[in-house]
Amino acid sequence: MPKIVVTNNQYFTPAQKKRLDSLGEVTYHDKLPSSGREYIEIVRGADIICSGTAGLQDAYADLKDVYVTVGFVSVAFVDTEIMKNNRVTISNAPGCNRHAVSEWIIWSMLNLFRKFNTALNREENYRKDGNLPPLYESLADKNLVILGAGNVGRQVGKLAQAFDMKVNYYKRGDNLLDSVKEADVIVDTLSSNPSTHKILDSKFFKSLKKGSYFVSVTRAEVTDQDAMLKALDGGILAGVATDCGGVLVGDTEDPLYQKMLSHPNVLATPHISWSATKSLQVGSDIMIDNVEAFINGKPQNIVR
Repeated sequence: MPKIVVTNNQYFTPAQKKRLDSLGEVTYHDKLPSSGREYIEIVRGADIICSGTAGLQDAYADLKDVYVTVGFVSVAFVDTEIMKNNRVTISNAPGCNRHAVSEWIIWSMLNLFRKFNTALNREENYRKDGNLPPLYESLADKNLVILGAGNVGRQVGKLAQAFDMKVNYYKRGDNLLDSVKEADVIVDTLSSNPSTHKILDSKFFKSLKKGSYFVSVTRAEVTDQDAMLKALDGGILAGVATDCGGVLVGDTEDPLYQKMLSHPNVLATPHISWSATKSLQVGSDIMIDNVEAFINGKPQNIVR
């Protein structure tokens, strides 16, 4: 039977563990590896690695002749060419986070347009001199352009239509600037790869309609962060929401997160848009599906 090593805490349910145990000789390591060296020691001799980010991002170039599968989507932190040269195949879990990330995007748009965060647990009286609370814009009838029509993008589109938003997509091969010129809100769900690095540059932000909003859940290298903030300060963008992709999950000390946090017109979270039990459940199911497919000689969800 193949030797399977599970790194990090994958939060498998008992049923998921039972299923994985039926596929090979499984060793579980719930403690996060503190370094690439420790990671290599943990996975030494494995045929299959069910991996988290910790350790893998430092040690991937030292792996050889092994199959790796993760329970999340982006593996932009590894060089797949190096892994391929080392006869290492890596699979991801596409779509595992579409529910949670889409919920975060809808929450962000609601806060950008309706400013709910200014009223939450408010103590200061709105009704000064008989005035009503401020009137903000609804999502209804707003032009939404979603960059990317993958699992998350399509889910966002479906939810946005329930709010009576006008939904359009930018897809590979479309003219980017033409796609967004009439948008009231742009949602960035692009995957990170060489063709998308800094695709959202100064020219992109200068082309947007004045008073539009920008929401991003992708890794930082897709967007020129300084150009984005310049568009915000210059009045092109009315507001930004970002999950600071690329930040280690929950790391509020990361320089990128701190930079976003310091701007009054940015809603920032430290890479937690995916963090729901549904994401873990679906991601783990796909991870185990990947293991089974690999053992059966039909590997799936391979990252190229």
